[in-house]
Amino acid sequence: MGVATNGSSAEPAPALKFLIYGRTGWIGGLLGKLCAERGIPFAYGAGRLENRAQLEADIDEVAPTHVFNAAGVTGRPNVDWCETHRVETIRANVCGTLTLADVCRGRGLVLINYATGCIFEYDAGHQLGSGVGFKEEDTPNFVGSFYSKTKAMVEELLKNYENVCTLRVRMPISSDLSNPRNFITKITRYDRVVDIPNSMTILDELLPISIEMAKRNLTGIWNFTNPGVVSHNEILEMYRDYIDPNFSWKNFTLEEQCKVIVAPRSNNELDCNKLKTEFPELLSIKESLIKYVFKPNQKASKA
Repeated sequence: MGVATNGSSAEPAPALKFLIYGRTGWIGGLLGKLCAERGIPFAYGAGRLENRAQLEADIDEVAPTHVFNAAGVTGRPNVDWCETHRVETIRANVCGTLTLADVCRGRGLVLINYATGCIFEYDAGHQLGSGVGFKEEDTPNFVGSFYSKTKAMVEELLKNYENVCTLRVRMPISSDLSNPRNFITKITRYDRVVDIPNSMTILDELLPISIEMAKRNLTGIWNFTNPGVVSHNEILEMYRDYIDPNFSWKNFTLEEQCKVIVAPRSNNELDCNKLKTEFPELLSIKESLIKYVFKPNQKASKA
């Protein structure tokens, strides 16, 4: 069955209806709230991603115009979990995602897949501080964690599915500073933090953009972060200035960090020119942090 992709529309667009996987996850939950606020009909998928018959039953019941995948395994409390639960990680992140993409393709449906940009690390051609970011067509070079290996594996395979829109999310941040999955919340609770500039995703700004991408039937790989980079210390300085003037923190080196984690972590800058060209209003990472995260919470704290 044909799939209208990359802005194409063979006929007038039908009324939107979204099928979302990842009801219990952070991004999946936020997506549902966004749809409710915008009056977009949606339903959460009940099927397991690796169970083809269950996915087909979901689509039969919901009859969606688009499918969103915010499900998968990231590990709890962090990606180190995946190092000792490899089969479970493969089942969800590889088998499940591929099955959903294949079912959607057979039904002529675009799949918006929230993936990860944690499949790269700074190298000679993309040096820290150089401003040269990894592009959508670059080959992943980070294999430090099993989680990242599975994500790079499935991204490569999904290139063959013309109906899939792969969004490379990194170190997601939202205005909800009480959420333990929020990158800011995480680092404010650590005893010590490294200080490395990274590309990051402000969900308050970018999740609505992903809905617009579905409306435009955009497909392919997209670096789904705000332009530019921000370091751990820069974020914590903003946190201190806007939220808690008494907040303090301590740094440690990557070598010291390696002693307290199982798997190395990805650090990189992603090139966002493709996304910025499609959505010129997209703010830089530091502008977005202030507008969507710190200023709203500053007002709340002063109320």
